[in-house]
Amino acid sequence: MKLTVVGCSGSFPAAGSACSSYLVEADGFRLLLDMGNGALGELQRHVGLYDLDAIFLSHLHADHCIDMCAYFVARYYRFDGGRCDPIPVYGPEGTEQRLTTAYADTPTDKSMSEVFDFHTLKPGSGSFDIGPFSVRTEKVAHPVDTFAIRVEHGGRSLTYSGDTGVCEPLVELAEETDLFLCEAAFTYGKEDVVGLHLNGREAGAHAARARARRLVLTHVPPWTDGDRNLADARDVYAGPAELAVPGAVYEI
Repeated sequence: MKLTVVGCSGSFPAAGSACSSYLVEADGFRLLLDMGNGALGELQRHVGLYDLDAIFLSHLHADHCIDMCAYFVARYYRFDGGRCDPIPVYGPEGTEQRLTTAYADTPTDKSMSEVFDFHTLKPGSGSFDIGPFSVRTEKVAHPVDTFAIRVEHGGRSLTYSGDTGVCEPLVELAEETDLFLCEAAFTYGKEDVVGLHLNGREAGAHAARARARRLVLTHVPPWTDGDRNLADARDVYAGPAELAVPGAVYEI
């Protein structure tokens, strides 16, 4: 598998990064995890507009899904070649309605489904396949329905936390994963809101308990000191750890 960080800023885009979006590739199949603010533009640095094969949306906050509205335009109104066939989109209950409301002026209330083939994520859905990937999702601790995902291929695994507070199911999902892409939006000793986000120390503790082989911190907002969060993570996690940066590529 190959993972490319398209965008990794939390809450709103940074000067040098779009919001959450991560491209996972194997066997010529391209799966995008989230498409937050600014992600569609950055995505085109790595893959063509019409070369994605499936999209996973961890939840329906704008910094994880809002560029789906722009992607609707690209697929629905494509001039050369006509309208795109529907691409599978996996998201929480109400994804189609949320995107239709956000766009606000689709030709009909079913226009989104003409280019997006929506699949609803549910707690306890178990393992299923997306292209060549075997995936498993778990509902995590966030104010709206949010799902972490584990992606496996060829005996290797990637786990992406989505947005979450302290969460035992996330530890179980990430057990012995090869790369743990984990949010760290809060600062240890500063913000303390239960069920919202992790700080660097908590992300490191989740990785340590899961025995993850590598930790990459992501979803760090522009107002948060990422280096401090990384140092806090390293206090409790002994494995390789780093901050996600736009354009970084990982071979898993």
